[in-house]
Amino acid sequence: MMRFFVAIIAICYTTLSFASVDSSLVTNAEKYLNSITGLTGDFVQTNNGKKEQGNFSMLRPGRVRLDYKNMPVQLMADGSDLYFYDKSLDQITTVPLTSTPAGILIRKKIDLRNADINVIDTMDNKSTFALKMNLRGQEGLGNMTVTFNKKPLGLNSWTIFDAVGNKTDVEFKNLKTKTNFGKNYFQIQRHKTITTSGGDDFYD
Repeated sequence: MMRFFVAIIAICYTTLSFASVDSSLVTNAEKYLNSITGLTGDFVQTNNGKKEQGNFSMLRPGRVRLDYKNMPVQLMADGSDLYFYDKSLDQITTVPLTSTPAGILIRKKIDLRNADINVIDTMDNKSTFALKMNLRGQEGLGNMTVTFNKKPLGLNSWTIFDAVGNKTDVEFKNLKTKTNFGKNYFQIQRHKTITTSGGDDFYD
């Protein structure tokens, strides 16, 4: 379960090779990411050859939600922690948001040059460009490659390699700006538990 949770955080990995860091691409990515307040759309995730689809929402700072169409799971960030919620088991696994490469994208201020984010490679293609990055001093946690569309400038996909080399690709589709999410939209709405004579019972 934990292995799946770590791997699940994640976009369309390009096979093009990475060269040295292009500072202009870093600047473009940084300006774009800091201009985003909220996004919503669809995603296609590929992990170990298996594809899953779902809905993606993001609200900076700190909030992300992925709902999977064919699995009873949610991935949720509420501003401080990242949660993997298995609805079928009513089970939550939690890790600090700051310990994950994906947390880079939803910070209050995204600094790709002078903070703890380390851009280690860039790639420039005809219609896209990409940045490969990790958390400085925490390289063992894995790395993240974020791909952007050039025209119009926007988020295309990301690829996560976790601490043991598992790869998860997530490609985004139909992204649009949205900031008016419900008050508790980025909080897990789990089953409440009541104690009865026969044991615990669960209800929505």
